[in-house]
Amino acid sequence: MVSPLLVSFLGAVQASLSVLLTIGCGVIAAQFGLVTTEAAEEISHLCVNVLLPCLLITKLGSELHLDTAVNYVPIIIWAIIFTVTSIAIGKAAVAFFRLPKWALPAIAFNNTESLPLLLLQSLETTGVLASLVGAGQASDGIERARTYFLACSVVNNTITFSQGAKWITGEQHEQDDSADPESQQVRPNGQDNDSPNDSENADGSDDPNERTSLLPRKVVSWERRMENRLTSQFRSHFQASPKPVQKTLTAIGTFLNPPFIGAVIGMIIGLTPSLHRIFFNDMEEGGYFSAVRMSSNPCQDQLFASLTSPWLTSSLKNVGELFVSLQVVVVGVKLSLSLRRMKEGEEAGTLPLGTVLSITSVRFILWPAISIPLIWALAAYTDILPNDPMLWWALMMMPIGPTAMKVLALADISGADQKIRMSVAKFLTVSVTNISRSLYGVEAQANHLSFAVVGALEAAKAAKE
Repeated sequence: MVSPLLVSFLGAVQASLSVLLTIGCGVIAAQFGLVTTEAAEEISHLCVNVLLPCLLITKLGSELHLDTAVNYVPIIIWAIIFTVTSIAIGKAAVAFFRLPKWALPAIAFNNTESLPLLLLQSLETTGVLASLVGAGQASDGIERARTYFLACSVVNNTITFSQGAKWITGEQHEQDDSADPESQQVRPNGQDNDSPNDSENADGSDDPNERTSLLPRKVVSWERRMENRLTSQFRSHFQASPKPVQKTLTAIGTFLNPPFIGAVIGMIIGLTPSLHRIFFNDMEEGGYFSAVRMSSNPCQDQLFASLTSPWLTSSLKNVGELFVSLQVVVVGVKLSLSLRRMKEGEEAGTLPLGTVLSITSVRFILWPAISIPLIWALAAYTDILPNDPMLWWALMMMPIGPTAMKVLALADISGADQKIRMSVAKFLTVSVTNISRSLYGVEAQANHLSFAVVGALEAAKAAKE
């Protein structure tokens, strides 16, 4: 008989290969000129500013209940612990081994969004995780795991984009300069108050372009006046407030990015029973709008039902689901750009072997050695963690994985020179291509991520037993 461990191992390899093929689609699309790097940047902004918040609203809202909220407390605590610990490890490694400064965020921040979500899709197809929750409940378990990873990503992104940019160059940047272009574009329409669009919208003196508002000029003019008035009032109150208050408001401002706002909306919907029913319950199962009949005419009831929450929920879900694959394709486009620049020798930068080994060791060796035994011990011998093996597996996997592609965005927004940016791009390229080679090597070995998936799976099964 085939060993269950071998089945799980081969399933994890297939899931990892699926992720690599999705990244390869982005590389091929860029090589054949189907997607430009400028378009990839705009798609990346769309993914994090629109698609990810919609995904957070639907996933957190549907999975989060008053009786399951306790499951997310360990996730938030663990996300803070392993992120802060990774930062400490990164600072120690940079100081002790004399690594370049960009190695700190590369060690500290791993991919907690697109890669785990796409990996879960592949694992659902291969059925690797079914042994944790039972064959009949595999789909529900995968959905819970997606929500767990998304909750973790909120914490990870908040720390990344509030602190990560200044570590690239070792300089402190103002909030406006450190806002991540992929997740913290908080200015309306991406423009200043005195942008050319204002005058065009106000008096129609400028020719329309792709940024011209489709709203009536009176509405746009009123919007601009209200925006300027509120901005002026907030600035005056902010400058008149004491320094401690200013620092507190500035710290709060680092959290105000679209993914965090989407997560808050999802939490409110999930933890409010009436809102949860409106957004996610079927009409036959006691949904608010299904419980209130507008008339005795079934046709009118059906029409009223079609105008209520299901259309909104379905739209948010359809938009949010695009994030998973689209963001990974964008990763492939960025890797194609870095490969092309490396081939052309354009400001190639340096990539010391010690830096590669240090980052890879932390991400794929040190953290699996810490997280898998630790979570297994907590699940097997204590009552600290809820009784959900899928949660245990997700907690084991959260600190594990390759460096996040957003480190390249941090290099851009930190004002780092081109050589540093290309060094980061080189490392991200090498980390992905090495994984690809390991899948097709003569020794037929799977990549480190597959080993971590199987290790966490066996540990969660052992704790369950």
